[in-house]
Amino acid sequence: MADWARDAVFYHIYPLGLCGAPLRNDFVSPPEPRLEQLHAWIGHLRDLGVTAVYIGPLFESSAHGYDTVDLYHVDRRLGTDGTLERLVADLHGNGIRVILDAVLNHVGREFWAFHDVREHGESSPYGSWFQDLRFGGRSPYGDPFTYQGWNGHLGLVKLDLRNAAVKEHLLGAVASWMDAFDIDGLRLDAADVIDSAFLTELAAFCRARRPDFWLVGEVVHGDYRRWAGPHILDSVTNYECYKGLWSSLADANYFEIAYALNRQFGDGGVYRDLALYNFADNHDVDRVASSLRNCDHLFPLYCLLFTMPGVPSIYYGSEWGLEGRRTRTDDRPLRPALDLAGGPGRGAAPELAGAIARLARIRSASPALRRGDYRQLSVAHEQLAFARETAGEAVTVILNASGRPAPFALQAPHVDRLVDLLNGETLRVAGGRVSGEVPATWARILSTAGDAP
Repeated sequence: MADWARDAVFYHIYPLGLCGAPLRNDFVSPPEPRLEQLHAWIGHLRDLGVTAVYIGPLFESSAHGYDTVDLYHVDRRLGTDGTLERLVADLHGNGIRVILDAVLNHVGREFWAFHDVREHGESSPYGSWFQDLRFGGRSPYGDPFTYQGWNGHLGLVKLDLRNAAVKEHLLGAVASWMDAFDIDGLRLDAADVIDSAFLTELAAFCRARRPDFWLVGEVVHGDYRRWAGPHILDSVTNYECYKGLWSSLADANYFEIAYALNRQFGDGGVYRDLALYNFADNHDVDRVASSLRNCDHLFPLYCLLFTMPGVPSIYYGSEWGLEGRRTRTDDRPLRPALDLAGGPGRGAAPELAGAIARLARIRSASPALRRGDYRQLSVAHEQLAFARETAGEAVTVILNASGRPAPFALQAPHVDRLVDLLNGETLRVAGGRVSGEVPATWARILSTAGDAP
């Protein structure tokens, strides 16, 4: 299984939004290389400490990218296959790995095989490609057949992932992405409803071609071990901690996220050996700056995101506190076009990016923060302290969500000093104890080894 992601800092890009693509594909316009805009972002990613990017849906689709029409070619609204090939090469040349969004559970109604069924009816050879497609009834779209859609959305036609021809087509697409673009992994859309036998087969297929290929699944609810493990996916999206990251701050209730962290990673934690994919927001949920009552809470939130077990991810623009709320019918406010030069001015906390860059450097230099055990030390409504430990380093993280400095006192036997990696201070230990204050809406990251980066 891939191990590099445990040390990575991800940046999540929804390209159709960030690059300002038209909302719908007309399927006749010449390719427009909007992806080329992302080359200018690479210096910003390096400054942030990003080492991997997750790029949302890229392949030919009708509208939002998850209603795929052709899995083998880049969406003409973003460019050509060559446009993506050059972008990945540029990212790799700057030390940044790339994973792509793989939409393998369902397709759009304009997908070529489904279009054939709509045109030729029962004589189409592709009727068996789609889950529970049956002639004799009538769909809400007026088709002379019924079928299953993802989560009841019939615009997203569910594939039959046990059909041999479907599997051959999908695995062929994945192989073409690996060969043409030299990508480092995939994010599996809607992994929580994909047949587990298919996920196992996909994992074996990818690892046979490239052992360090990283697979992360989108899972919203359930036991993550159903999808992540030695013979299936490497990781899943940590929606449990996503919720606690912001609501523990909005509700002045660090007990919520503390419970989740203990359950997942504490002594006897159910996911201690998994590198879960951690995030504060993404293309499907409200921007975290819009979920918090106090934008100053963005700072302790990202301090936790970069020091808790797992793999941290930043959603494009959120490093400046960009706001956005979805409506019942529209996700576009979460996925805006964004110009790099104007991005900081659109956010509620433009100085947050500098703090994130510092946190990324600290995490990169600290084995304990990347791979250490987790142990809770104390929790209160607006303060949380925990330890991350490896054989060569022990780090204590103290978070303060209060608008006032918070005192702390720690047992620190066997050392005479602790280095505050975040604030650039050295704290002297006397009689096995150290004490001080945590600044308002900020943190301390106290290490037994090394100097502040």
